[in-house]
Amino acid sequence: MEGNENPEQPSAGAWGEWNPTEDSARPVRGRHRVNRQRGGLARSSTVLGVGVIAAVGASGIATAQDRPQVAISVPSLDAVGEAAGDMAGEMAGEVAHMADRAGLRDAGEGAGTGGTDHGGRQAGPAPFIPRQADGAADRLAGSGADAGEALRHRILQQAESQHDAAAAAELLAAERAAQDAAAAEAKAKQEAAQKAADEAARKTAEEAARKAADEAARKAAEEKAEAEQAAKPAAGSYSLPTSSYTLTSHYGDSGSMWSSGHHTGLDFAAPTGTPVKAVHGGKIVSAGWSGAYGYRIVLELADGTQIWYCHLSSMSVTSGPVTTGQTIGRVGATGNVTGAHLHLEVRTAGGSLTDPLSWLEARGLNV
Repeated sequence: MEGNENPEQPSAGAWGEWNPTEDSARPVRGRHRVNRQRGGLARSSTVLGVGVIAAVGASGIATAQDRPQVAISVPSLDAVGEAAGDMAGEMAGEVAHMADRAGLRDAGEGAGTGGTDHGGRQAGPAPFIPRQADGAADRLAGSGADAGEALRHRILQQAESQHDAAAAAELLAAERAAQDAAAAEAKAKQEAAQKAADEAARKTAEEAARKAADEAARKAAEEKAEAEQAAKPAAGSYSLPTSSYTLTSHYGDSGSMWSSGHHTGLDFAAPTGTPVKAVHGGKIVSAGWSGAYGYRIVLELADGTQIWYCHLSSMSVTSGPVTTGQTIGRVGATGNVTGAHLHLEVRTAGGSLTDPLSWLEARGLNV
């Protein structure tokens, strides 16, 4: 170039511009290639180096973030901050060192002034990178600080996660312990209730058995007493046929009121409804209306003797066995009578009449 197209820039002679010649330039092989100036190459290499460093740092951080978490022991916050600061400082130092080696930090020192190369020639102006290298270094240093802060934050998050997990485990253990205690208490209460129920059932069964035994003993005593009472007539015990009476006619009395001309029995005058009793144990063989005798009951004893109860107002037993002193009817005035009384006749097993008064007195009765 012969002229200076930009008046604001210094002339080519002032810059010491160097143009390659055939002797200084190596022959081009293959297709034609264009040699680029060192300033542009240096700038591109520097920018590329900075980009590679940033990419490598970011890749390392991303790789560390993608890896699964591992259990770590959590240091104190002061130690973590100090370690992160040291790491950030070391990264910033490495970035600054690489920038110095690439000529980024001091590239602006010869800008606009020109210099001398190793051959004594006037060097051209340095590439236009006034403070970009310093800015890149600062950004990389800032990236290192950010990485340290991210690591510190991650460590704190892991510590918090471990603390939360420990707290959750402790809470779960406490809940399980409470559940176990509640289950044990419920089981104890259930066992106690079952034991109380069993004890109550046992007492109830014992009480029922005692009552049943008492009832059985009472019934046995009653049956024994009845058996003894029934055995007394069989041993010769007898009873008067009625009570509150007056003897009005005796056996053998004569008179026109009797069809046979004489009285065949013994009359016990008593109010109507007075109970009439069996003089001895036996069985009722006849009961009903019998003409002049009115309502009559015939009691037959074990030896065949029959006792006739005549002129009754009502009959309590009309058939079957009876015991001594059992009520079998009531005094009345039915049939051929002049008033309410019991007409009692005693007939032997052969059918002969006998004096009722003598027969009763012979059996120990005071008539």
